[in-house]
Amino acid sequence: MKRFHLFELEDFAWFPHGLRVRMTRFIVALHRLMRTPESIAPLLERALARTETQEVTDLCSGSCGPMLQVMPRVWARPGLDQVRLTLTDLFPQLGEAKDVAARGDARLRYLTTPVDATSPGEHARGVRTMMCSLHHMPPPLARKILADAHRAKAPFLAYEISDNSLPTALWWLAIPNNFVLTLLLTPWIRPMTWQQLALTYVVPVLPACVAWDGAVSNGRTYTPDDLRELLAGLESDDYTWEIGKTGGFGPARQLYLLGLPKAA
Repeated sequence: MKRFHLFELEDFAWFPHGLRVRMTRFIVALHRLMRTPESIAPLLERALARTETQEVTDLCSGSCGPMLQVMPRVWARPGLDQVRLTLTDLFPQLGEAKDVAARGDARLRYLTTPVDATSPGEHARGVRTMMCSLHHMPPPLARKILADAHRAKAPFLAYEISDNSLPTALWWLAIPNNFVLTLLLTPWIRPMTWQQLALTYVVPVLPACVAWDGAVSNGRTYTPDDLRELLAGLESDDYTWEIGKTGGFGPARQLYLLGLPKAA
């Protein structure tokens, strides 16, 4: 595999929760800038067409990623206005869960109990999604996630905005780029807090953390060939896998993996 497995700070249980929340809010703002919801919605609609339920379970949700922007686009489609989204995470962000509940939309909920993406059990209903999170999983865990979706014949959608198309020797070039990007993009983060500003512009802890994790994300992202290696043995007549790129431009287009059970 081209992918390599360095550590990301936010993967560690000891990493301060407040920093993790503010880093993932930066990622949400980045999704808006890259207009990923517009690319994800059609893929999610295809997955929903292969399930009898109108349920979507997002794994490794963090600060909700792009899913809260994706759903209005899905709801606007005929017959999909009642699709329900459940957000889950191994480290649930209680502030985000509170914000989701405050929307007062019965179609949205954020579970406040930990959910392990490798064994979601009864929590994984309908379509399973992983937004910019599959790369966090080393190959044995990633394969376990994919194998469980295949076994359950559950539609599956993984989407990545990190890019592993550059030569591995150049991965570190993303560190200074990500540091500057954090400084530029922070004003568009919502909700904005004084802590977010202070940890960005006064004591630049967040730009440093985002710079490292973002660069490592690139190196950890599974390439199309890597995904094919992960999927070896998981092909069957009643379940198909599709690997593709969408959105963006040139080699930096976003990567997706779509698992679809055979239509009834």
